[in-house]
Amino acid sequence: MNTIIIILTGILGAALTFYVSKHLKQGPVRASALLSLIVGLFFYTFPELLNIYLTQNIPIVFIGTSFVGMVSSKAKGNIIQIALAGLLFSIIYMNKSELFIGYGGALGALALISFLTTLGFSIMFSKKIDFKKVISSFRKKRE
Repeated sequence: MNTIIIILTGILGAALTFYVSKHLKQGPVRASALLSLIVGLFFYTFPELLNIYLTQNIPIVFIGTSFVGMVSSKAKGNIIQIALAGLLFSIIYMNKSELFIGYGGALGALALISFLTTLGFSIMFSKKIDFKKVISSFRKKRE
């Protein structure tokens, strides 16, 4: 159950930040700060509402995925891609090892990794790349 709640938090964090930023015209910084403040204050005010794991991790995941939702409109992101990047962020966050301990900017780095991965797969599948053609062109260049 904890896993599902963390994943839903990631999806909502990214999608809500993107929505407030773009559709409500609040800008990415204001949208991220406002929503993160609301979530953080809620769990600070009601720390025993959920179990300790969720109380500690929901605000962190929400803040991290709000970084995903801060994506520029020039990056060609849409709400579906942003939600998928939030999902990916949550999965990476739950399965992270000690790699990010002590690393400044870990949430931002995870947000970047999540968004770029999602954007890369989106581009790769939308253009329907002919991988056989790409591989054969690489082979010709090597010869």
